[in-house]
Amino acid sequence: MTEPTAPAADPVLAHHRRDGATGPPGGRAAVIAGIGSYVPPGVVTNQDLEKRLDTSDEWIRSRTGITTRHVVDAGTATSDLAVEAGRRALASAGEPGADAVVLATTTSDRPCPATAPDVAARLGLTGVAAFDIAAVCSGFLYGLATAAGLIAAGTAGRVLLVAADAFTTIIDPLDRGTAVIFADGAGAVVLRAGTADEPGAVGPVVLGSDGTLSDLIEVPAGGSRQRSSATAPEPGEEFFRMRGRDTYRHAVMHMLAASEEAVARAGWRLADVDRLAAHQANARILATVAERLGLPPERQLSNIETVGNTGAASIPLLLAQSAAEGRLTAGHRVLLTAFGGGLAWGATTVVWPEVKAL
Repeated sequence: MTEPTAPAADPVLAHHRRDGATGPPGGRAAVIAGIGSYVPPGVVTNQDLEKRLDTSDEWIRSRTGITTRHVVDAGTATSDLAVEAGRRALASAGEPGADAVVLATTTSDRPCPATAPDVAARLGLTGVAAFDIAAVCSGFLYGLATAAGLIAAGTAGRVLLVAADAFTTIIDPLDRGTAVIFADGAGAVVLRAGTADEPGAVGPVVLGSDGTLSDLIEVPAGGSRQRSSATAPEPGEEFFRMRGRDTYRHAVMHMLAASEEAVARAGWRLADVDRLAAHQANARILATVAERLGLPPERQLSNIETVGNTGAASIPLLLAQSAAEGRLTAGHRVLLTAFGGGLAWGATTVVWPEVKAL
């Protein structure tokens, strides 16, 4: 009897499985292989804001913890930030290729098309899957879950996940409640297929949302609901709005719950967490979340003082800068958590790998 002939390798699958795996994709984990970040060179200080707003350096610092923030120059778009962070992450990983590009952003270059294909093309990745994710400040965590799913399904062996926002382009420059907080930047990671017990493997990702409170954090105008009404938006509705007090309460509540669940699902205890990498919303939220999780100041990563709230870019930018500065090193057990518009929130865990942040 003739032995059955093995089926020919699928050239498309072979192209996408850069990890070289030949078996079934089930059980594969997404592992951080590279990380990079970028902030635009323009800087706005609290003293600069004092000149146009009814505020002071002391008021801003005491309520937000921010002293400076980076802002885009005229003509600079989210894709420009994303390309630079993505380029650095690919260099950090030591290989220029990826099978998919996922971009988490609230400030896409245009309403249509998505910005990710442009980012991919500018990085020399024309032809790969590329798409945007809109989950506001939780976008990076939603992106991690998406990238992990692509890898687990065998659709991709390597994914470039970029989180970038030019948030100042949607902020009313005369709104003291938001203009002092938000800034621009990008962070990116390269994720490769691996195993769950490797350093750098993304743990279980906890995600949640509550659309009944979608007006808590919003840009009212510009979408299909306003456009289909055949009425012009009210003055200021083209800008980002946030109800600060309510946002604080929900941010603390949901980040705490998601963090506790992510730690439990990873098989950790809160005492096992070496570093907390929380979305850099404002210093008060960060302090409250850390305190209620029982994590002392020396275990908290923070860069909000010098970069402000950079939206979806917040967590990867924080991780990259902390790793580059030695505050985050290989072997640290890291808890990641975020909250943003939607409402949307999430958390996950990772044992930090040996990786050079660029």
